[in-house]
Amino acid sequence: MSKHGNVILVGPMGAGKSTIGRQLAQALSYEFVDSDHEIEARTGADIPWIFDVEGEEGFRRREETVIDELTQRDGIVLATGGGAITREANRRAISARGIVVYLKTSIEQQLARTAKDRKRPLLQHAEPRKVLTELMKTREPLYLEVADHVVDTDASNIKDVALTISDLVTQAI
Repeated sequence: MSKHGNVILVGPMGAGKSTIGRQLAQALSYEFVDSDHEIEARTGADIPWIFDVEGEEGFRRREETVIDELTQRDGIVLATGGGAITREANRRAISARGIVVYLKTSIEQQLARTAKDRKRPLLQHAEPRKVLTELMKTREPLYLEVADHVVDTDASNIKDVALTISDLVTQAI
């Protein structure tokens, strides 16, 4: 399979991976897949429940399996979870099996976009700004490591970001 068969979106929670991914898939006539939703569909449980019962490590094992399987498909836009890049196996699969776009966003935007979302296990038991800042410190180098393109989502609307990515992907094919 060609590296250009898929578009894989990485970035922190609240960057817009799922929302932009749907628009992008439509623009490219690709199928949209969200790895977190796929995990929920396969387990019959939501992400917070999986975190509560299996811990983050259990969730990450499930996520690794799903990402490996999904990235072997062709012609998809894949929205990954914000922490998917913390596993080396995921970084290898993502890098080898698609054009990777890092959706970059500020901590302020992340806070605004996730403020009312109760399905973010890592934000439920702590000070969100501190958690997001710490996650960004450890994860941003990994996002940059796998990224073929970096697109800022702070000042743009969803359709504009999707069109920008669509243009980048079309030029790369």
